[in-house]
Amino acid sequence: MPLRPDTIEMLARARADLRMGVPVVLFNGDRAALVLAAETLSPERMVQAQGLGSPVLAITARRAETLKTAAYDGDLARIVLPGNATLAWIHGVADPADDLKMPMKGPLLAMRDGPADLPHAALQLVKSARLLPAALLLDIPATFAAENNLTRIDLTKTADALTATSPLSEVISARLPLSVSEAGRLHIFRPEDGGEEHYAVEIGQPDRTKPVLTRLHSACFTGDLLGSLKCDCGPQLRAALAMMGDEGHGVLLYLNQEGRGIGLANKMRAYSLQDQGFDTVEANHRLGFEDDERDFLIGANILKQMGFSQVRLLTNNPKKVEMMQGAGLTVTERVPLKVGHTAHNKAYLKTKADKSGHLL
Repeated sequence: MPLRPDTIEMLARARADLRMGVPVVLFNGDRAALVLAAETLSPERMVQAQGLGSPVLAITARRAETLKTAAYDGDLARIVLPGNATLAWIHGVADPADDLKMPMKGPLLAMRDGPADLPHAALQLVKSARLLPAALLLDIPATFAAENNLTRIDLTKTADALTATSPLSEVISARLPLSVSEAGRLHIFRPEDGGEEHYAVEIGQPDRTKPVLTRLHSACFTGDLLGSLKCDCGPQLRAALAMMGDEGHGVLLYLNQEGRGIGLANKMRAYSLQDQGFDTVEANHRLGFEDDERDFLIGANILKQMGFSQVRLLTNNPKKVEMMQGAGLTVTERVPLKVGHTAHNKAYLKTKADKSGHLL
């Protein structure tokens, strides 16, 4: 194996750079663009970028809808920076925190012409880095990356890898006695793309030839650890484990996809918007995200690696059933998990039912 980083490793490096505010370079054929994440953009680098040409700000169609500007590129809009644009202006377009305080951010001029493949890839990158989905782009010569020691991403090689579910490898498993069952075992799975590890809690010794009681649980720091009353995640986690303990077997997949896949920081931004009167779906859209950014194929792949092909799925979400079946697993039964209803999450649960199709 060569010492030179491969495509997947270069993407991991690019995500780390963007999180630190370091620009990366995307290119496709003879076209290249300097990319800076709007969230981590510094005043110094903004001045440098403006000195090189005329940057544009790429935002998602969801964010563009909130800002009442046209998304001519379908799933994104390329906003032309006005001559007097400041860092505060860029942050204001990218971050909805002050939308109600300062609703007028335009009129915004969106580009109609030219290819949008590089802006599209830039938004995929910043999303996967768990940053606000907005990026500053500037056309540059192909030699710019090498001259400035910047990470260089070739879309002809990485386009599929940007959206593909990363292969997972089991790192280790060990016996873990739990309060619900002394016959517990924890499996650690690590993705090849350098992303967060995911976990499988195995209760007892489930028969691989029969349907296993299974829960796909997305990490929720606030609910699982802090006992937040804004969601039903913590009670669902504990109830699922208790049901598996009572049956003597089961598998709980703990997937590190906080906040429906947008990360804890963005989830807190959504909570702040909810305090302004928006529901959970509206908050995600104002941030520039879809209703749900999670990748449930991760859970399906883990189950297959563990030798399971049939599940009794503990969920109130029919989309999870569809996803599991689409991934080649047989869902023999959907087992309801209706717990954790509080006065604080009543509106949240209603939104999940009305807008996300949860059976509550």
